[in-house]
Order: sequence, then structure tokens, then C-alpha cells
Amino acid sequence: MFRFLLKRAALTLPTFFALMFVTFIMIRLVPGDPIEVRRGERGISPERLAELRHAMGLDQPVWKQFFDYVWALLHGDFGISIVSKAPITTEFFTLFPATLELGLCAMLFAICVGVPAGVLAAAKRGSFYDQSMMGAALVGYSMPIFWWGLILILFMSNTLHLTPVSGRVDLIKFYYPPVTGFLLIDSIISGQKGAFLDVVRHLILPTIVLGTVPLGVVARMTRSSMLEVLEEDYVRTARAKGLSAFRVIGLHALRNALIPVVTVIGLQIGSLLAGAVLTETIFSWPGVGHWLVQSIARRDYPALQGGIMLIAGLVVVVNFMIDMLYGFINPRIRHGR
Repeated sequence: MFRFLLKRAALTLPTFFALMFVTFIMIRLVPGDPIEVRRGERGISPERLAELRHAMGLDQPVWKQFFDYVWALLHGDFGISIVSKAPITTEFFTLFPATLELGLCAMLFAICVGVPAGVLAAAKRGSFYDQSMMGAALVGYSMPIFWWGLILILFMSNTLHLTPVSGRVDLIKFYYPPVTGFLLIDSIISGQKGAFLDVVRHLILPTIVLGTVPLGVVARMTRSSMLEVLEEDYVRTARAKGLSAFRVIGLHALRNALIPVVTVIGLQIGSLLAGAVLTETIFSWPGVGHWLVQSIARRDYPALQGGIMLIAGLVVVVNFMIDMLYGFINPRIRHGR
């Protein structure tokens, strides 16, 4: 098991380095720089411009800027925001609970709907239900997040007036100091009547929008895995013994079919964080994704680089943990079979 852990950990190092390089280069391919963005209509003198560029290291060759960036990361320094002058780690972990809360709710929505839908589709293979569910899953996976979000806002908020359009809570009606950063928990701790329900109402649309893509993936993977397991000899034996369909499918087949589904769920973490950028922008959700979009507009290099690397680190750690769980569930994986 230790050899399996070591092997998986070693594979993450090239991933991190490649991501550092790609992030650094792609950000600098965007026209303009932080100084140009802040010049304004009146502009600043060439001497002051050169002074500011030197202070930020932008007058150095690109290769030297990159190695300085890597050296700082190796020492745990993710930089200082050009706009707020605050450490990147401070800004990131202040906003991250909002993104994490949204991501967890979206994944919970995807699992709670996708797994039962996939199981029933496999149990009723070839039926109208099977075809309609898998068709809906394919449509959900293919829909652009920004389009789906706007459609739900127009229908649920503007037409039916069932949910708020933006934000995490109605700040006019409710205000309480953040304790955990997770408003579902903080609203309960505050003891304010109606605060929890208001937070839930603000979460509904972003959760559906962000969870639709992983829902489609989970449903289709669950169906495929279940169809394979249902053809196994031990399932036929269970049926021959006269066990009920619920016991055969729910107890014997589903447990083994969930092994690849667990892996797919782990791989969807990266998609959730990528989708959170668009989702948070559409719903003005004050999380890491919205912060990164603002950093792009401001050419805040340290915020972009540090934010992306911190997100990448979290994705790699989650995928590493999924690999460990997968190896624990299926011993053949960790023994290289």
C-alpha cells in the first residue's frame, strides 16, 4: 500500500510544475499589464511607469520572472495582491468557504439525483424511462453553464419569483458575523428566524446550474457500471435464489457498480471549480471564481497565479484521496493488477 501511495504522490509533481508554467505563460499572453491598466486617462510619467514596473519585477526577462515565481512558491509565498495589497492566501481562504459551500451542494445534488437515475435506467434498460433519462443527462452535460444559468434566472426569479437572483443572503433582512464562512451553518448559529431558509433559497439556482454537468456524468457512468455488473454470475445467482429485485440491485449490484462512479465523482471536482467561475459570475456569488474573474480584468498577476495554484493544489489533493479510496475499495488497483 505504501508503494502505491508513493507512486501516486510522485505523479503529482510533474502536474504541478506543468500547471505553474502554463499559468504563468498564459496570463502574460493577455494584452496589457497591471501598470497599463492603472494608468487611467491622464496617465503617468515614463519615469514613474518604469519605477512601478521595476518594483513589480515586470522589467525583468520573462524567464527570470518565472524562476522568481517558482522560487517564491517553493517557500510557500503566493504573493501579494496588486489591488488590495493583501496576501493571496488571506484573500483566497476568506472567499473559499463560499465556493466550497456551493461546490459541495452542487455535488450532493448531482449524486442524490444522478445515482438513482442511473440505477433505475440500468434496471429498466431499453425502456422509455431509460432513453429519456439518458437523453436528459446528455443534454444537461452539453448545456453551456452561462446559458443554463440565465434561463433559470428568467424563469425561476423573474417569472415565478421563487428564488433570488444573486448573492448568498439578503443583507437587508439578515446580517450576522461569519463564524465558519459557511452560511448554511452560520445562519443556524445566528438564531435569526428565517435566515437559514433565505440562505437555502439563494443556493437553489447556483446549485442546480453548477451541479447539472456532474449530474449528467454521474448518471451515465452509474448506468454503464450497473449494466456491466448486472451481467455478472453472482447477480444471476442472487436472482436464481429468489432474492427481491431491491436486494439484488441495491445490495449486491450497486455496491460493486459504485467503484468507477467514485472515481468519476473525484474527477468532477476540477469541473466543479472551473464551472464555479462562470456560476459565481452569473449569480454574483462572492467566492473564489468571482474573485479570479475580477483579477483577470485588473491584470492582478499575483492573485491569478496564486489563486489558480491553490485551486489546483486542492484538486490534486482531492484526486489523490480518491485514488487512495479507489485502491482501498479495489485491492487489485493498489497491487497493480
